[in-house]
Parts: sequence; structure tokens; C-alpha cells
Amino acid sequence: MSEPAPVAAIPASEVAQNPTTEPPPYADAEPAEAPSTREVSAVEQKEEAIPTTSTGPAAGIPPADNSGPSVPAEAPPTEKPEDTPEEMEQQTPLTRHFTPAEWAALKEFRKELPAALKDAYPERENAETTPFTLYGVTIDPLKPAEDPRVSVILMKFLRARNLHHGEARVMLVATLRWREEFDVEAALKEEFPEGVFGKVGHVFGEDREGRPVVYNLYGGNKDLKAVFGDVQRFLRWRVALMERCVRQLDFLEIDQTVQVHDYEGVSLTSRDANSKQAASEATSIFQNHYPEFLHRKFFINVPTLLNWIFWAFKPLISANTLAKMSVVGTGKHAISRALLPVIPAENLPQRYGGDAVAF
Repeated sequence: MSEPAPVAAIPASEVAQNPTTEPPPYADAEPAEAPSTREVSAVEQKEEAIPTTSTGPAAGIPPADNSGPSVPAEAPPTEKPEDTPEEMEQQTPLTRHFTPAEWAALKEFRKELPAALKDAYPERENAETTPFTLYGVTIDPLKPAEDPRVSVILMKFLRARNLHHGEARVMLVATLRWREEFDVEAALKEEFPEGVFGKVGHVFGEDREGRPVVYNLYGGNKDLKAVFGDVQRFLRWRVALMERCVRQLDFLEIDQTVQVHDYEGVSLTSRDANSKQAASEATSIFQNHYPEFLHRKFFINVPTLLNWIFWAFKPLISANTLAKMSVVGTGKHAISRALLPVIPAENLPQRYGGDAVAF
């Protein structure tokens, strides 16, 4: 998932290759000549009567009787084509959508895992051979092909770097270093004041395909000093919220999330220096260390001025990012019309036009 600017999901393309069929080797051969029906001359009859040295069976031994039913010769066994490495691996609904180019990049990326771990953890002994955990999944650097979930996670880094395995390795190393310095696992265990953060963020329900939905309510708590007064505390809470959402992914059928950003009660003048710093740092974290986790992002209750600013910057947004995001106005009717095609009514909070009793 990414927390940055508006974004949205695009389907992965698949490449189909159709082998050409060569004509059989005998297709252009001359047809066998038909037996001649001309009369045999007397000279030829005389020549046929002269005995010749036989190279066949011994004299006196009658020729074999070939009048019986013929037994067809056995055709040589056809060799079964060898499976490609990806066909030999366990496949899931997610890995089946990998393109040939993605499989090729993934194979190269896997080879670089031991060296990447050595770069990420230079002070750890045997780091290049020691399994590690990322997004709740244990990854064995010596056997990454044995778990299809690992393939899905590595593919996220590759897609974020246009399938360049060298750049994906740099991104992975940076992510592992950041996770250790930030101590993500400790943040997950921390307790944050419900009165401060309970109104500004929730993981609630799923979309129609089973993706978890994250709600960010930027105007949920009017006390900006309580929320953003300690920027690092806010970031630890926000990363923990993200990790709880990510831990709901199985990486077999579901590997992305849906985000809803609610700007009700927010204005350009309601942001202070700390809130701007927190937003900037959170955006950087999610862009750099949670690649390709976003399926759809909705901006709802967007003030007119903020909406105008977004459309002014639209030409600067990549097509990939733009395809994942939707900017929705205000009002329950407009919001439900945008969200209900993606999130079923039983999972959509009543405040947004659904039936779910939620925050």
C-alpha cells in the first residue's frame, strides 16, 4: 500500500505465445511412381529367365509367407516437453498472472537475495543464509522458490522498479534496514491512546474481492496537537495501522488493500507544521517500503479548493497512479455511489451510505 498521493490499481497484462506449425517433412515430396502397364519384350523375357546369383535365402528354402496380417511397427515414444521452472513451482491465483518477463526478472532477483541480506544486515553473522520475516511472511534466501507467497512479495519490489532486479534489490535492502531501525515489530505491540488515534484511522471490512479497507479520517480529531504534537509517535501509530492491515493479506489470493481518505472538516488553514511534517514522512515511508500494496484509493469529502488543487496537479501524476485513485465530492449519496461498486453495503460504514455499524 502506499500512502502517497492518490493512486489506483491496474491489471497485470499477460503474454500469450502461439507456436507456429511447420509443414510435415514429406509435404513437398514427389508422389511414388505408379507401376508400368507396358508389354514385356521377348528379349526382356529371356533376360528374366537367366538365373542370377541370389543374395537372398538359401536355395531350396521357400520364401517366407507374408500373406498374413501385418503387424504395424511401434511408433517411437514421444518425449514429454520439460516443464519450465515456473510450471514446476506451486502456483496460486496471484502467481498465475505473472508474465514471462516477470518470471525472468524474478529468477534473477532470487539469485541476489543472499547478497541483499548481507548488505542489509552487515553486522549479522550468516545473514545471507538466515531466513528473515517481511510483512509477516518468513523468507528463506536459499529456497525462495518453495513458497509462492515469497514470489508475490518479491514481485512487488520488481514491479515498483519496472522489473529491474538490481534496482529492486536496492529497494529491498533499504526496506529491511528501515524496518530494523524503526522496529516495526515493536510498533505493532505498542499501545496508543484510543482517545487520540481512535478517531483518525481504522481497518474495517473488505472490498468485494476480499481486500481489507483502511479508513483515514483527517478531520476525525480536531485537536491537532494531540495527534501530531509528537510526530514520531504519530508515525509509529500509522505504521502499526498499516502493518495490521498488511497482516490480513494471505499473498496467495489477496496482496493489496483499498484506502479511503476522508477530508471532512479539513481545510488548508487547519494544518500546522507538525501535521505537514507527519504527512510528508508517512508518504515517504509508504512509497519506499510498502510497494504495490494499493489497489484503489478514494478521496472523499474533499473541499472544493483541495479538489481544484488536485486537478491542477493531475498532469504530473503517472497514468498508473491516476488509474488507482478517485476523487469524490461531499454528501452520502455521492460517496456511496462511488464506494458501493467496490465495497459491499454490509462492509461499508453507515456514514458512507452502507449498512455496517462501524466507527
